Formats: sequence, C-alpha cells, structure tokens
Amino acid sequence: MKAIWNDRIIAESDETINVEGNEYFPRESVNTEFLKNSKNHTVCHWKGSATYYDVIVNGEVNKDAAWYYPSPSSLADKTKNYVAFWRGVKIEK
Repeated sequence: MKAIWNDRIIAESDETINVEGNEYFPRESVNTEFLKNSKNHTVCHWKGSATYYDVIVNGEVNKDAAWYYPSPSSLADKTKNYVAFWRGVKIEK
C-alpha cells in the first residue's frame, strides 16, 4: 500500500493494518521528511487520544492529514507505532 499526496509517496508498506476503513502504516514505512507535528489532538471512545501531523509536500500544507495513537487503549493496541492518513491523501495498492 502507498499513501500519496501531491504526487509524492508519503508512506509505503505491505504491512498495513485496516481499522475502521483506514489503512495504518508502520511508522518506519512513513517518510517523516513530509510530516510536521501538529498541535491537534482528538479522542476516540475506544482507541484513545490521537496526535496529528501536517503533511507538507512542495511547500503545500495538508493540515492534520496524518494521525497516530501514541498510547492507544488496550482495544486498539495494534495501532501503536502506526500512522494513518486522510484529507486527500490517496491510499493505493
């Protein structure tokens, strides 16, 4: 699977996991040069607190387009050390 935004591959892995229709990429498969820490956080009732990244490619910012669970609940433990994308980031096989 590949996560693509602005014609650049942000992440690529054959080891993604699907949770609620979102592909989560192993952290080591994510090209962190395209990520910048965001101040945004949300809470999922069963996964826990999510932390966001802005995705930046060629100077364009896709605000809060990536997220992860630094300390997921025991129900979502498999998402630990995985990153997911949305807001126009294409996920392709």
